Amino acid sequence: MLREAMHRSRRSFKETLNGALRDALAGRPPSLKARRFVVRARPMSLREGIDPAGFNKLADDLEADAFLIRAKRAKK
Repeated sequence: MLREAMHRSRRSFKETLNGALRDALAGRPPSLKARRFVVRARPMSLREGIDPAGFNKLADDLEADAFLIRAKRAKK
């Protein structure tokens, strides 16, 4: 139960344990679940002057650079 509480609250083991003990000793009921996080999507577009085809060229260049770096390391 503590691990689940740690995950939900994103607090350390010590903080979670101390909080649970304080609540239990004070006679407080377990806290209610937090509201669910909702992502509000909105339409996005590229800024003017950015060519979407350029992304493929950039990805190719980065992949080629990574290959060259790995090849140099392999030779050593």
